[in-house]
Amino acid sequence: MSTSPSRALNRPSQRHPATDKDRPLVEDIRLLGRILGDVIREQEGSAMFDLIEQIRQLSVAFRRHADESADKALKKLLKGLSGEQTVSVIRAFTYFSHLANLAEDRHHIRRRAVHERAGELQAGSLPMTLQRLHKAGIAPVAIVETLAQAHISPVLTAHPTEVQRKSILDAERAIARLLAEREHLLPRELADNELQIRARVTQLWQTRLLRFTKLTVADEIENSLSYYQATFLAEIPRLYRDLEEGLGEAAAAGVAPFLRMGQWIGGDRDGNPNVVAPTLELALRSQAEMVLRHHLTQLHLLGGELSMSAILTEVTPAMRALAERSPDTNAHRQDEPYRRALTGMYARLAATLQQLTGGEAARHAVAPQDPYASADELLADLRTIETSLLAHHGAPLARERLKPLIRAVQVFGFHLATVDLRQSSDKHEEVVAELLATARIEPDYSALPEDAKRAVLLRQLNDARPLRVPGATYSAHTQSELAIFETARWGRETFGAQAIRHAIISHTETVSDLLEVLLLQKETGLMHGLLAEDATADLVVVPLFETIEDLRNAAPIMRAYYDLPGVRAMVQRGAASGYSEQDIMLGYSDSNKDGGIFTSNWELYRAEIALVELFDSLNAENHPEGFSAGPPQAETAPPRGAATRAAVERGGIRLRMFHGRGGTVGRGGGPSYQAILAQPPGTVRGQIRLTEQGEVIGSKYANPEIGRRNLETLVAATLEATLLQPTRNAPKAFLEAAASLSAASMAAYRALVYDTPRFADYFFAATPIREIAELNIGSRPASRKATQRIEDLRAIPWGFSWGQCRLTLPGWYGFGSAVHDFLHAEGPKGLPARKALLQKMFKQWPFFSTLLSNMDMVMAKSDLALATRYAELVPEKKLREKVFAAIEAEWHRTTEALTLITGEKQRLVDNAALQRSMRHRFPYIDPLHHLQVELIRRYRAGESDPQRDEKVRRGIHLSINGIAAGLRNTG
Repeated sequence: MSTSPSRALNRPSQRHPATDKDRPLVEDIRLLGRILGDVIREQEGSAMFDLIEQIRQLSVAFRRHADESADKALKKLLKGLSGEQTVSVIRAFTYFSHLANLAEDRHHIRRRAVHERAGELQAGSLPMTLQRLHKAGIAPVAIVETLAQAHISPVLTAHPTEVQRKSILDAERAIARLLAEREHLLPRELADNELQIRARVTQLWQTRLLRFTKLTVADEIENSLSYYQATFLAEIPRLYRDLEEGLGEAAAAGVAPFLRMGQWIGGDRDGNPNVVAPTLELALRSQAEMVLRHHLTQLHLLGGELSMSAILTEVTPAMRALAERSPDTNAHRQDEPYRRALTGMYARLAATLQQLTGGEAARHAVAPQDPYASADELLADLRTIETSLLAHHGAPLARERLKPLIRAVQVFGFHLATVDLRQSSDKHEEVVAELLATARIEPDYSALPEDAKRAVLLRQLNDARPLRVPGATYSAHTQSELAIFETARWGRETFGAQAIRHAIISHTETVSDLLEVLLLQKETGLMHGLLAEDATADLVVVPLFETIEDLRNAAPIMRAYYDLPGVRAMVQRGAASGYSEQDIMLGYSDSNKDGGIFTSNWELYRAEIALVELFDSLNAENHPEGFSAGPPQAETAPPRGAATRAAVERGGIRLRMFHGRGGTVGRGGGPSYQAILAQPPGTVRGQIRLTEQGEVIGSKYANPEIGRRNLETLVAATLEATLLQPTRNAPKAFLEAAASLSAASMAAYRALVYDTPRFADYFFAATPIREIAELNIGSRPASRKATQRIEDLRAIPWGFSWGQCRLTLPGWYGFGSAVHDFLHAEGPKGLPARKALLQKMFKQWPFFSTLLSNMDMVMAKSDLALATRYAELVPEKKLREKVFAAIEAEWHRTTEALTLITGEKQRLVDNAALQRSMRHRFPYIDPLHHLQVELIRRYRAGESDPQRDEKVRRGIHLSINGIAAGLRNTG
């Protein structure tokens, strides 16, 4: 019998022997692979099982040894497969990837536990960060004060790279849980555990991976909520508890809620015509139902635990009064004040659920009644119980469930997560233009120059009258956009001000883009008063600067905006959260597609510095008596940001950067801890929002323990960036070198992508972009317009497609040419000094070293041998050879540049975990690439049999799923 593909895959090679610490990982993958192999043999037969192994062996020979005979044999074998055989083979290798992910996550948790038991702290963990802060002389009370002013928010978004169905996620979570249980089972219990895993793997094999219909926004909402149920609702309170216990007495009164979740799903209309007012309402109600049911469950469980009798222990007068107000008259509970109180609270919360969502609570000891008006009312009742328990020796009882519930109510309220509104500036402009034309104020607003637009908008913002004309007929677009803002007002009134706080403007290019959103708020009851007098705005107007040009104009646009009469006072006056805030979003995706990896990162860096300087200047203007937000000048000076905090508390404006990071390095991806620490000086100051997108959400947050680790990393990095000042102003020589590298990198990138004739034809032929556009993996179109222009393509499928063909071009292209030009700019004599400068930048400048580290990771995941297979899909030989030769040459230049600067000839020298991951997973991702290329070739050939075409199409889509799952950060 042939060797099992899983066993062959996981047998440690002579080149990479399994170390003792990795042996549990090898054993877990071997177990899951063996179970999957058994399921395949049982479900599909031994012949299919053997075929899968034959394909794997040929693929490995092609990858590791460049074996030409294996290459020919593999091509011949793949061409001879039937549609059904191909689908089965792809499904097998896809599930190998999925199961390996679960084993790796388990091993990550296992290794972390080993380090913690040994007293070894890891970078990015809260204990390590608190230790570093302590060594730096920063007292716990200062940390508590910093957190009281902090705001950290991961924001979940839905994008066309989310390939997992919820059914698959649920089954895999069950396998992950069973895998974790094995470490604590008796030998006789292991067999039963394995049978349970086998049941879930069988479920996976018999569950459809793909959707028959395109994913709706409602589906995306449901998928995202599963992460709250699995991870966020339980793990965020746990993270707060760990932090408070680490801070000791300084946090005895509790740390202020600074970590909150954000959500784009249901409010993000940019490029998605499927998001409308009813969708936003569905998102808000669904989120409320999720969090209210969580609170109800915890109240019910508390009722089972807090069975204390008033005969045996005292309660506070407030607790007694809370119990007396309860409608619970059951004679069995008359001496149990906590249970009586909780029964009444449950009834009130059940009524709240009914009122806000129309849903029914799972159980009723008494009928729902007297709904809570706000989460604060529920919080007050929980605090009453907590105070009574703490006053009468009940602290252990409070810690287990009550305190986490209190924290959950604080953080999630009745809204769960803040939903952002987002729309493109040109769509806002269309609405404003129609309103002004219908009201006969300005017949052609869009044709006006910028200054005239501002003048028109300011007049309307200082006119108490609405623009809408009663009885007038407006376009469907205008009605839809206004309905979104009206639903936002309803959502804030219904679920609380935290339910919706931001209106994000994609493609912000002018000051009028910001004023238009203020006018739309005024028109829908979200702005109150006149701008020049007493205006307040319920939603923070958030510009999103995306292209290279937009990033360069960010600070001038914001300066001009804040110079307008009334704007600064409105922001200072109108913050519903109790302090003035200005979020500014920075786009990593479009800036990369526009100018390439290095220029994108450099312009983001420069924009952040310029914005910090601007807002420090604005706050200094408000407080000429002596405001300074610069670095401390002496060891006794307060931490960086202390002056800013003081100014903000006196009426200044707090700047918060919102990073539009995707999964890939080309879209801002990479380790969050290093990325935050590498931010320019003064740009964090306890404030950060960042998007979490695509299948990266699953890899980060599907497993609760992994999810808590990722959240902890965000908190740790933000504290260190704020209080330890890890970055300093870069020397002039560094900045000049970066500017030079940026110019050359962008020139090389644009020469390929925008200036090479018919490059778009190459891209659409050599990547699965067409098939990705057809795949039912997102509710948003892959392109903004019905063209094949790179300019119109959304940045997400652009990066996703390059990842599928293993070139990962957006994550590195242009850097090699830039380094070559920089080194030789002064001839041979200048080369040693310039080389030394780049090496010094890598060692001393976090911005540069983090960027190169991310490029190193991307280069390690790229594969020219596999990419040549995709290049063969380009029908015209001349075009194929020209473009691929340019890409291959730049790949080698970039590899040489990384080696020269870092001193490392091999990739991932400093990332053993990723090296290990790639070693285990790549041999069974490779067959998916070979099969994908073969199926794309068949599909594009337009075979006449519709039934066979459908099988081919399904196979392509399955391969896209498997490759994305295997690479993990390609979205």
